[in-house]
Amino acid sequence: MDRARGAALQLRPLPPTSSADPGGSEASFSYKENLIGALLAIFGHLVVSIALNLQKYCHIRLAGSKDPRAYFKTKTWWLGLFLMLLGELGVFASYAFAPLSLIVPLSAVSVIASAIIGIIFIKEKWKPKDFLRRYVLSFVGCGLAIVGTYLLVTFAPNSHEKMTGENITRHLVSWPFLLYMLVEIILFCLLLYFYKEKNANNIVVILLLVALLGSMTVVTVKAVAGMLVLSIQGNLQLDYPIFYVMFVCMVATAVYQAAFLSQASQMYDSSLIASVGYILSTTIAITAGAVFYLDFIGEDALHICMFALGCLIAFLGVFLITRNRKKAIPFEPYISMDAMPGNVKTPCVQLLPVYSNSRSNFSFDPTCSNCI
Repeated sequence: MDRARGAALQLRPLPPTSSADPGGSEASFSYKENLIGALLAIFGHLVVSIALNLQKYCHIRLAGSKDPRAYFKTKTWWLGLFLMLLGELGVFASYAFAPLSLIVPLSAVSVIASAIIGIIFIKEKWKPKDFLRRYVLSFVGCGLAIVGTYLLVTFAPNSHEKMTGENITRHLVSWPFLLYMLVEIILFCLLLYFYKEKNANNIVVILLLVALLGSMTVVTVKAVAGMLVLSIQGNLQLDYPIFYVMFVCMVATAVYQAAFLSQASQMYDSSLIASVGYILSTTIAITAGAVFYLDFIGEDALHICMFALGCLIAFLGVFLITRNRKKAIPFEPYISMDAMPGNVKTPCVQLLPVYSNSRSNFSFDPTCSNCI
């Protein structure tokens, strides 16, 4: 009897394990979401690169205009603005599908695209003797940027937290983020003072302002996109006041960020803006995301070190991409005399930007009222 009972127990079919299949389908669904988010981010950064070059082209054509805001009257500049908004919308949508640590490093796509578009669209030609050397360095830089981005994505912190109103409010009032906000506000005010009052038009100063604003944009975009996704899924989050606070902060920082980028595009090459902006914005955005969302809590030392290595490799790649840009001619005076009889004027010196070499040079303007 015992032997027959044991045989019956052995022949009894095992109950189906329901945990294996849902786990696999959940992993597959997560992979699809990450893929959709990555594709949206790549599309958005490509469109933003095209928009920046369109605006740069508009500023080049209107460099000699007396009206400093003449570009507002051109369709090209407004087309660039529309494409920039479209690209930013694509990047915004990507945050709803993929984590912040995956989307932020993908901005390296704009660096590579801007370097290529700048050569074709702005007609920035290389000298024949330097073509091979610059091509090799640019190719190596693109490869390093891709490898660094891969390491960033692979070893990025794997934190998945639902963007509910309670969680966002808890992160917002935490003392690490409040301390970070205090430091960022002080630094932003100092940079803005030197930029406006001391006329510090260095590209690092301008893009630091952009990066500081961009870090808040990234944090708020992640919160707004996550709350919208939860609301669409049935867990309504739009009745939380924190949603509208984040939305207002997102719009305000994005608008001022675009304004500073437009000012930078008038003085510097778009590829240089993209490369330096990538280094600064990625570093500050990852820092802000780590402080706000606590992404690196619980991560082991190996993942953190490999993530930092990916940052360094990507930074080196974007540096090599723009290292051998066409150098500026130190001085290109342009003298124009009014030859009308009885109306002889003394030539005057005015600081007018000459954008043929992406730098600001001196030129002589006879219509200037401030004579030598």
